[in-house]
Amino acid sequence: MKSLYGKFAVITISIMVLSSIVAFLLSNVYYQQHLKPLNDQKNTRIAESIAAFVQDNPSIDLEDYLSHTAETGYQLYLMDATGHEQSFGAPFRDLSLSDSAKKHVLDGHIYHGIRHFPTDTFVTGFFANELRNSIGVPLTYNNTDYALFIRPDIALLFNEMHYLFAWLLVLSIVLSIVFVLIGTNYLIKPIATLTKATHSLANGQFHLDLPTARKDELGQLAKSFVHMAKKLQQLDDTRKEFISNISHDIQSPLSNMKGYTGLLEKEQLNEEEKNQYISIINGEINRLSTLTKQLLLLASLDRNEDLLQKQPVNISTQVKELIRNAQWSTQDKGISLSYSLPDLTINGDPSLLNTVWDNLLTNAIKYNRPNGSIDISLKRAGSKAIMTFSDTGIGMQKSELDRIFERFYRIDTARTRSIDGTGLGLSIVADIVDLHGGQVNVVSIPGEGTAFRVELPIA
Repeated sequence: MKSLYGKFAVITISIMVLSSIVAFLLSNVYYQQHLKPLNDQKNTRIAESIAAFVQDNPSIDLEDYLSHTAETGYQLYLMDATGHEQSFGAPFRDLSLSDSAKKHVLDGHIYHGIRHFPTDTFVTGFFANELRNSIGVPLTYNNTDYALFIRPDIALLFNEMHYLFAWLLVLSIVLSIVFVLIGTNYLIKPIATLTKATHSLANGQFHLDLPTARKDELGQLAKSFVHMAKKLQQLDDTRKEFISNISHDIQSPLSNMKGYTGLLEKEQLNEEEKNQYISIINGEINRLSTLTKQLLLLASLDRNEDLLQKQPVNISTQVKELIRNAQWSTQDKGISLSYSLPDLTINGDPSLLNTVWDNLLTNAIKYNRPNGSIDISLKRAGSKAIMTFSDTGIGMQKSELDRIFERFYRIDTARTRSIDGTGLGLSIVADIVDLHGGQVNVVSIPGEGTAFRVELPIA
């Protein structure tokens, strides 16, 4: 049986059956050890009271009295010393009893057959309709000694009740099985639905209709599954966008290089045109080189490789060096650049941190407006170093801020490719800052500018 439903139903029913057997065995032990001696004592007192009444009233008719007594729910067996036997009430199924037991009662002793009835089979002492499973007491009537054996008439006492008990037992078993099957279906159905959902996910179908209203663990599992499906859809969309962007960013420079190498083959080109085309080809080669370096760095970050080579780093010195190298870019766009960079040393990887500052400064220049401004500040706040890059550039919408750290994502204004870039810089910034145990935040107003705030632990 391979289905979870079948296994659950079989296991539950097996547990019910096993529990019933164990309960019955324990009940039998309780009966044999406790109830059977009590039953023996009770029936002994009744038998003795019957014998005492007969002896105290010798004028009564013994057979009539015993017949009426039997009608109250007892089986009686009477014998005298000559071996004459009489039964009153329902007959015993088995009248076999040792002669020594009979003589023992005729000699004036009590026979405790109920207490000493064999215990090899369950609750036999209560239901066995046998003479040896009775109480024997001596009885004297009109100077004649008798042996009176008595036991409850189970068939009479439970004439209707045993049918009721039988129906209750059958109905209990049947209803238990039905309710187990219904309950199993209730528990297993959501799991079967989740199983189908996994096949849908495997086939690329991420829109799932799962019951999430349940308050138990299965409801929580369904909610987690729906959340996972949404995440997988986002990852799939990111993957498709990644492939589309990387294809474009690789194909575009290759197409340009192919076009300009074709132009170089023309013999009528003058020296100035050749140099121009060669310069463009070299620029596209550098663009591809930058892209591959960024991809390799991201791949290393994704693999959680031990990239960090931590050492004391004066980050103010790093940023000042980058500002000097970017002077020609800021002057070309007429951008004024101001900074406040007090000496501050932190423990980090100098190469990776330099990549962070370089990307943020490059973006501040690239997306700034002509004759705009950039302000860079560094301060210490407790155990953290806070570096801020503020510009007066194009700014970003709220929807764009939620995605700027995604790989290959570029804001709408930049999608025209009029501004050079790969869309990987900020993703690299976020990964490196996270690797150092810091965080990066951004505040932007469309048309007014953007401020990136990087917080890094000093030690």
